[in-house]
Amino acid sequence: MPMKQRNWKQEYKTQVARGEHENRMERQRARRALDAKGVNREGKDVAHTKALSKGGTNKDGVKLQRPSTNRSFPRKSDGSMK
Repeated sequence: MPMKQRNWKQEYKTQVARGEHENRMERQRARRALDAKGVNREGKDVAHTKALSKGGTNKDGVKLQRPSTNRSFPRKSDGSMK
């Protein structure tokens, strides 16, 4: 049975409607800023000092962390940090 094609336009609209698009762009800008400075972030995550889900921005600061540390915060059922 052939796989169904993904509707990328619909996925993008859903992402924007949920407010996820702006946070994704903020993460991407943080990664690109570190790359422009020449920081070697191989094997590391770019973590925001104040989480984006809690209203943080790149201006609040970013840091490099191990993926296991950056992704190990206690979470609520909706995925936000406790």
